[in-house]
Amino acid sequence: MQRTVSAHIEATLSADTEVVLAIAVAHGPSCTESLEIIANGAPAVAREIAAPHGGRLHLVTGLPAGALTIDYNATVNGIAPVEQPADIDRISYVRPSRYCDSDKLMPVAAAEFAGLQGKNLLDAVSSWVGSQLSYVSGSSKPIDGAVDTYLLRQGVCRDYAHLVIALLRGLNVPARLAAVYAPGLDPMDFHAVAEAFVDGAWWVVDATALAPRPTLLRIATGRDAADTAFLSTIKGALTLHSVEVGATVDALPNDDLTLLTALR
Repeated sequence: MQRTVSAHIEATLSADTEVVLAIAVAHGPSCTESLEIIANGAPAVAREIAAPHGGRLHLVTGLPAGALTIDYNATVNGIAPVEQPADIDRISYVRPSRYCDSDKLMPVAAAEFAGLQGKNLLDAVSSWVGSQLSYVSGSSKPIDGAVDTYLLRQGVCRDYAHLVIALLRGLNVPARLAAVYAPGLDPMDFHAVAEAFVDGAWWVVDATALAPRPTLLRIATGRDAADTAFLSTIKGALTLHSVEVGATVDALPNDDLTLLTALR
């Protein structure tokens, strides 16, 4: 499998800004890539920082006031090896987090999915969230969590993923969020899916069903969207103007929803 991905970001910076990017594909498959950052007309240098689960952040410091343009391109051949589960992940990813307030949704999870385990549970949660929510661009706020989404009954991919994660954690199933490139996604953008730990491995749960799971390419992984933002500042200020994302695959496969699929 060969996947080609890209991201083009335009923004305006205040003086002496530090930017963190999470747009590079995670370590795993063979990859040829480029990252170009132009700040106020001059090239800027990014320092790569390791993140959990093979993720790679890029930190850019000392940026001057003015226009910022970021271009990332990658061609990825093959698939990543199966991730070896870690005990700490099974602990961290079963706890409530900023956007996945699972403690508040435990009664809902218990009432809707009592007695289900393993793949049957993942199928039921994915189907329930997919049927209960409407995908509406711009319907949610950046600060909305799983409970907000449950009450609003609409959202975008991160909202679907947050609700799936919160319901699974409410049943003591470790679950986490993965930011991905998604060939076949329409409209194209960065995409967010849940991953759940059952039967000794991490499996993709995407209640939106907007892209074939076998094509998804990991960028960042964490407790929720707070850990996986594609762009953030740790100093100064930034005004985002536009984001363009591309993701293609040499042959777009069918997605057999009756099978468990790992993010590779």
